[in-house]
Amino acid sequence: MKRLTLIIAAGLLSLGAGVGNAQNAGDDAASMADLLDQIRQGQARDSQEARQREAQFNQNRNEQQNLLNRARAERTRQENESARLEQAFENNQARIVAARAALDERLGALKELFGVLQTVSGDTQGRFNASLTNLQFPEREEFLVALGSKMASATELAQIEDIETLWFELQREITESGRVVRFNHLVTRADGTQEEMEVVRVGSFNLISDVGYLEHDSGEGSISELLRQPDGRVLGSAGDLFEAESGYVSFGLDVTRGGILGLLVETPTITEKIDQGGIVGYSILALGAVGLLIAIWRFMGLSSDSRRVSAKLKRDSASTDNPLGRVLAAYESNRNADTETIELKLSEAALKEMPGLTKGLLFIKVISVVAPLMGLLGTVTGMIKTFQVITLYGAGDPKMMAGGISQALVTTVLGLVVAIPMVLLHTIVSGQSRKIVNILQSQSAGLIAEHSEKKG
Repeated sequence: MKRLTLIIAAGLLSLGAGVGNAQNAGDDAASMADLLDQIRQGQARDSQEARQREAQFNQNRNEQQNLLNRARAERTRQENESARLEQAFENNQARIVAARAALDERLGALKELFGVLQTVSGDTQGRFNASLTNLQFPEREEFLVALGSKMASATELAQIEDIETLWFELQREITESGRVVRFNHLVTRADGTQEEMEVVRVGSFNLISDVGYLEHDSGEGSISELLRQPDGRVLGSAGDLFEAESGYVSFGLDVTRGGILGLLVETPTITEKIDQGGIVGYSILALGAVGLLIAIWRFMGLSSDSRRVSAKLKRDSASTDNPLGRVLAAYESNRNADTETIELKLSEAALKEMPGLTKGLLFIKVISVVAPLMGLLGTVTGMIKTFQVITLYGAGDPKMMAGGISQALVTTVLGLVVAIPMVLLHTIVSGQSRKIVNILQSQSAGLIAEHSEKKG
């Protein structure tokens, strides 16, 4: 049926082409006979072309059928291959499960051992990286990394040699933690320059050199000099240990591996603490220094007067180099006067000695009172500074407020440090002054009584 349809379509096309050719050729035909011949020739030519097209169509249809057949065959082959691979996959999965079960059964207690070994290997790697002994034995890190990779792999197990090597490294770390070892290493100085120098490792705790304590950077594996060393006592112990060749040496050991040393380094010195007090703090110290000088001056003067008065009490010879001698001299010059005159003269002589005996005592007392008030002034000033910082930057960063708080606390401490000794010094000096005054009063009263008895 399809073929008949194609033939009819080809005939129609040939007829249309023949008519078109006949019309084109009609202009050139000389007679009807020529025209008929031309039409006949066009029909024959169109019929031949139609047969060629039909043959070409049949050939293409056969090729398409062949391609379709090959595609169906390939699909069937691929489906068979897929089924075969799925079956092989299932078989392999079953074999893997069986192999794992067999491996677990054969391992037994070794499986727990390998788990513990993997955990210990990971912990040991972290500890060794942060340890000071890693500076001398850097090659063990490569072994631990390889062992960790092997333990993490499911296809390879650790060998007896690996376990023995790990045990050896652990034992060596324990041994080196109790030794003091000297070795040469590149050190970064405080000014940024690098220099190879002799370094002393104190167990796994501290590193020292001829410049003092050193700092270990476990991330980069480098050694650097501390920008600021601890106080003289601790730094001196480091110098003693570095210079020692044998025996026992007292050393400031930081068992926290840098924690305590960092706190010691950050602790401000006396000068820095005083600097935190600012102008108020220096004013308090200056006032305290002046009061101390006055107290020492008056203590020495009153002590000298007290010794001379005591010496005068022991002898009867006249001497005017002490307050008692001058009072007695006033009595001797008015011995023949009446009792009232003698009493007035002795009172006058004693009153003349009072300014010299009490000179400077009031100023010491004033300092003992003013020093705490100045400390309170510094406290208020520091708190005002702190509140200003809080107003500008908030209270999120304590370091921003540290300056005002330090000033507030330091000035309070300085005020008390000055006031307490001033109170004690005032008490001591005043006691010596009152002692001499009491001697003068008692001796004057005795002379008046003796004179009154003579006159009576």
